Amino acid sequence: MNSRTLEQLMPDIKESLQAKTSTDFQHIIHEFLPYDLARVHSHLSSTEQTQLLKFLNEDQIADMIQEMEHANQIEVLTKLGKEKTAIILDLMDNDDLAILLDELSPEQKDELIRGMRDEESQFVRNIMKYPPETAGRIMTNRYVWIPQHYTVSEVVQKLKTYVSISETINYLYVIDHDKKLMGVVSYRGLILAEPDEYIVDIMHSRVLSVPVDADQEEVALLIQKYDLVAIPVVEQDNRLVGIITVDDILDVVISEADEDIRKMNATGGKSIDFNTKATVAAYRRLPWLILLLFIGLISGTIISRFEETLAQVVALAFFMPMIAGMTGNTGTQSLAVIVRGLTTKEMSKSLVYRLLARELKVGLMIGVTCGFLISLIAYFWQGNLYLGFVVGSSLVATLIVGTMAGTIIPLILFKFKIDPAVASGPLITTINDILSLVIYFGIATLFLSYI
Repeated sequence: MNSRTLEQLMPDIKESLQAKTSTDFQHIIHEFLPYDLARVHSHLSSTEQTQLLKFLNEDQIADMIQEMEHANQIEVLTKLGKEKTAIILDLMDNDDLAILLDELSPEQKDELIRGMRDEESQFVRNIMKYPPETAGRIMTNRYVWIPQHYTVSEVVQKLKTYVSISETINYLYVIDHDKKLMGVVSYRGLILAEPDEYIVDIMHSRVLSVPVDADQEEVALLIQKYDLVAIPVVEQDNRLVGIITVDDILDVVISEADEDIRKMNATGGKSIDFNTKATVAAYRRLPWLILLLFIGLISGTIISRFEETLAQVVALAFFMPMIAGMTGNTGTQSLAVIVRGLTTKEMSKSLVYRLLARELKVGLMIGVTCGFLISLIAYFWQGNLYLGFVVGSSLVATLIVGTMAGTIIPLILFKFKIDPAVASGPLITTINDILSLVIYFGIATLFLSYI
């Protein structure tokens, strides 16, 4: 896009659409990226959107659709008509198309796929056979493969033919006559080689690949570890069936992070955004909140059990919110660290022990520091040294317990192959509230005669 912002260009775009001057329109948007076109579409009226689709060529529409929300994608395809829709679907990246089709009914899905070219439709059908969130579901067939008996000059000629439809040419994958993955050649290696050299002589035979049923998070971790821009996907017999590019992995990482954040905020892992209706948002939040409500009633029961203690020393009530809040906060902090670490590290006994030891030290240091400060505050505020000791020591104990709870609970869930993000912030906070009250009133009762 030129130096003028989209907002500044929108009046000119609308004027060219309303005047139906295609030349002026293409001149304005000729440097636009697909995301920019999707934004333009969202700023237009229904009539202007229809005119926009008439002005854009098939490649531009296919690229634009891939940057849209699902509802908008379907709306655009509906306006295009069957024949043009089929062309657009053929041009779309297979993995993005599979995601689009996955949201449709079986009848709608079959109708759209039937209009596509046989090769493309067969590949998309194959992709959709794999479980969601696996390597097979996010791979594409837009890559360059080369037979191992080719020379460098033959590969260059093939590249000239297929470079326009390939998602990446950073890596060229070498196969045998059964399409088994034999090696890989980088584009850099190809340029530096002599034209008459054979590919089999310059390829790297040790190739990192992933099976079609590999979890997409494992694929993301592998790409991160080895700084890859693409990775091949193979079936059990090592037959090359597709590749996954880093841009698709970036989408996976963002999607997984969003999902974990939703779980940690007790929204059940389901998407709630600015466009979600109030009734839907409430429905998705209520189950967790109702569960936490009943768990929270335990706090009330605990306070009622220590009614005599609270009645004798009313000042204890002043520090209850602080004790519970601090414990919940430190538990949530530990939870966030652990959940993030579990997505990037392979767990082992030694790592778990080191992690527990570190978090114990963290809890101890935080607890002693905060406990000492609150002891001084309680003493100067209420003029009671023993009250300061009770509040301070309670805070030390609860912060250690809160830190360890935020560490241990997600590790236990991970051990039993349960997503640790379900140990959500509100859940950890509620559990730590209960533990903090038990510790606080337990210590207060022990020193009741002094305070």
